[in-house]
Amino acid sequence: MNTKQLPILVLFYSRHGSTRQLAQLIAQGIESVNGCEARIRTVPAVSTVIEASEPAIPNDGAPYVELSDFKECAGLALGSPTRFGNMASAMKYFWDGTAADWVSGTLCGKPACVFTSTGSLHGGQESTLLSMMLPLMHHGMLILGLPYTNPELMRTKSGGSPYGATHWSGLDGKLPITDDTRALAIALGKRLAQTALQLQKT
Repeated sequence: MNTKQLPILVLFYSRHGSTRQLAQLIAQGIESVNGCEARIRTVPAVSTVIEASEPAIPNDGAPYVELSDFKECAGLALGSPTRFGNMASAMKYFWDGTAADWVSGTLCGKPACVFTSTGSLHGGQESTLLSMMLPLMHHGMLILGLPYTNPELMRTKSGGSPYGATHWSGLDGKLPITDDTRALAIALGKRLAQTALQLQKT
């Protein structure tokens, strides 16, 4: 029997930890699907100081993403905190360097979803999700959202949208992830994994 697990890439950038928590919940949803495993990766920070650089290997947490992760993954969950209604510069910088994969179609036809966290309730959650969808669409990925069959979407007061999982972390980044936000993040990861499995059968 072939017991090889289908790798689903969870790629995120997190400054204070809230987006990382969402990434872990999405990974939990992915791994709730038999036959799938989450591969959690991050991207290095960027600096306005030319001499500044990040270590080749992070001191702690998830390892940095490598382009081989793109080739090996069967799906992608992409997450970033919001920066003025857009993805963080570290994540944008990373995607700006993926032209070779765009030309070769490495990600084409694979499913993807997005997630974010914001310091204020109306701090640009949905526009940030949409900004992350743009490079994924250029790469030919199949974008997944959260359908309203998830009842938490109708009652959440802390985050979550049909465009993807979100979290309102507060200005100090200390607001806890609520039950509704948790359920939606896990549901998004599960939906991504289930879709990746179905696409492998076609």
